[in-house]
Amino acid sequence: MANTYLSKTLSGSPTDNNKWTWSAWVKRSKLTTEQPLFYADDGGTSYYTRIQWHDTDQISVRNRFAGADKGYAITTAMYRDTASWYHLQVVLDTNNATAGDRLIIYVNGERVTAFDNNPTITQNAGSTINDGYEHRIGRGNNTSGSSYFDGNMTHIHFVDGQAYAPTVFGETDSTSGIWKPKTAPSVTYGTNGFFLKMENSGAMGTDSSGNSNTFTVSGTLTQNVDTPSNNFATFNPLRPNGISQTYSNGNNTVIRTGTGGQMNGTLGVKSGKWYYECLIDDYWQYLGWTVLSQNTSQTATGASSGSGFYGLYSNATDALTYANGTGTAQGSYTAMASGQIWGIAFDADNAKMYFSVNGVWENSSDPANQTNPAMSNIPVTDFLVPAIGQGTGSRSSTIKMNFGQGFFGTTAVASANADANGHGAMEYAVPSGFYTLNTKNLKEFG
Repeated sequence: MANTYLSKTLSGSPTDNNKWTWSAWVKRSKLTTEQPLFYADDGGTSYYTRIQWHDTDQISVRNRFAGADKGYAITTAMYRDTASWYHLQVVLDTNNATAGDRLIIYVNGERVTAFDNNPTITQNAGSTINDGYEHRIGRGNNTSGSSYFDGNMTHIHFVDGQAYAPTVFGETDSTSGIWKPKTAPSVTYGTNGFFLKMENSGAMGTDSSGNSNTFTVSGTLTQNVDTPSNNFATFNPLRPNGISQTYSNGNNTVIRTGTGGQMNGTLGVKSGKWYYECLIDDYWQYLGWTVLSQNTSQTATGASSGSGFYGLYSNATDALTYANGTGTAQGSYTAMASGQIWGIAFDADNAKMYFSVNGVWENSSDPANQTNPAMSNIPVTDFLVPAIGQGTGSRSSTIKMNFGQGFFGTTAVASANADANGHGAMEYAVPSGFYTLNTKNLKEFG
């Protein structure tokens, strides 16, 4: 949602301006920057209420009225997980006689009790959220508009006049023990309430509460299949690699400069059969999988003792497979070039790897039947994660991944091929017996 937001001016006659509940499922992408989630102001800085990630990665809720703070809380905990979904819930009830219950923050169903400040909430104070001001999802102060949320959001509830518990919106999965959303919670939304499911790709601001409080989308808001119920792999910006890189589009696009280093995926495997796609704009790339415990500053070609990388590497004319630092020329393989979509099929059960270019498998290989693999005998004694990198030369390049989310950058795939479990949206057909990299498939095969 970077540089994109949703907005609507709500009614100036709410059910109860002093009591409301906001609930959303959020997957972060960018850290250590101000990340607004829900914001309303008078166009200036004297009247505003905001829910956001602070630039220290703490959750901050602030209610400012007539130039004075009427409520301010910032959590002690820092929330830096970019690989998973958070359920965030904020309850404001300034009428409450108990001072400590006038502003409550929940994360994944648990109440936050540790704060870096003393969250003093003025009794009976109103707020700009739930009043007749422009409300924005994913953008900060209206005067500057300089801060946007970068990541994914879904199942955004706002309830006017009720202070709900998190069990209204989420529940613990009886099998996995994971906190998951209730897709159809029993909620009384009040006058200004809304429920944005984000399920209509052509109308992402549609309100499903029955109130017709539909939001206007500004910018390019894309829908993908990465959800709290099925979390897909992305690049992992938390793994240091010694080069300069800038992530965007939910950490599925990276612009990098410099020599060496590699970007890794967030989900690892020790078994199963897996498929992902990569759109490149330059050669000198290496594509494959790497041992989770390896030093990510090493390249596929780098360390004489072995890099822990297994996959394909190419300059402008030649392609080589690399296994733990040792390269083998592949004369019949396609040299990498801008605009190609490479498919990477990793059979961890049989220790083999295969590569395709624009849907055609190299060397007439067939992953489903285990014929003509690019690599065999890959050791799977440790977890392996997807790995993309730059092998040599100080170059700038852009890599766009599709782990099943259905996009390269902000461009949707043309074909939307799902795997046999019905998960993911790939440009090309997923080989029979292989699966996209997400938590539901990992539970079954990983």
